[in-house]
Amino acid sequence: MSPTQAKEDGATRLIDTIERAENASLEAVRNFLDTVDSVFPHLGSDEGPRRKIIDSAFKMTEQLVSTSTGLAKNILDVTAKALSDSDQKSSSAEK
Repeated sequence: MSPTQAKEDGATRLIDTIERAENASLEAVRNFLDTVDSVFPHLGSDEGPRRKIIDSAFKMTEQLVSTSTGLAKNILDVTAKALSDSDQKSSSAEK
């Protein structure tokens, strides 16, 4: 396996890991909302505790996805810089 293939394989594994973490987080929030639905029946009022809990769960979901996406972007930026630096060093060494 070439160094480039190894780097691409590592990036793919990292992306898969982040995606699995996002999916697990979203599933946890979905299960939480199902529990809220079963405990707090919908009474037709949009201002009750049920609505506040559900709104908070959606905000939590947005934060989880935003944080995960930010982490992925940061990791990809660092990786791209490291690969660029590595390629430059390899090019310099070959001359």
